Amino acid sequence: MTIVAAWLGQRSLAERIAVLLVANLLLVACAQVRIPLPFTPVPITGQTFGVLLLGALLGRRYGTAIVMAYVLEGIVGLPVFAGWSGGLAKLFGPTGGYIVGFVPAAFAAGWLMELGWGRSFAKALAALLIANAIIYAFGLPWLAFFVGIDKALAMGLLPFVLGDLLKATAAASIVFPTSRRA
Repeated sequence: MTIVAAWLGQRSLAERIAVLLVANLLLVACAQVRIPLPFTPVPITGQTFGVLLLGALLGRRYGTAIVMAYVLEGIVGLPVFAGWSGGLAKLFGPTGGYIVGFVPAAFAAGWLMELGWGRSFAKALAALLIANAIIYAFGLPWLAFFVGIDKALAMGLLPFVLGDLLKATAAASIVFPTSRRA
């Protein structure tokens, strides 16, 4: 269990709900950090940062629940995805695979932190890079359906590697000091 998840477990139901609502709003806010790229339907967003951070801090149970709630909110049409978008059509569009990948990525980040990967910066970063790779594992094949397998890496991976490394590093920088105290 992560230190934040353990702390949440000691709170009242109302306090837990309040903290989880704030976490959900943080993820929605991260999604609105969006930079469209002219050569790909996949924008640079803060969603991956939010997914990795919340999964790692909240653990596999709470982190996955928050990310799953976020995805479901978007599916039912609430404007929570990047660019204040939502709806089932977004899930069936070129970026839908990445959105689906957020849920297992949050689970993996939380699970690895619960296994103690957050006790060193290098392991925390490795855990978050693994979780980020899960997002790509879901997103790239789905994107290839729209742009062709020959263009999927150029449009859905290569332009994002450095930014995702920076986002994972930032999230690990937040997680590591928190997990070290556990």
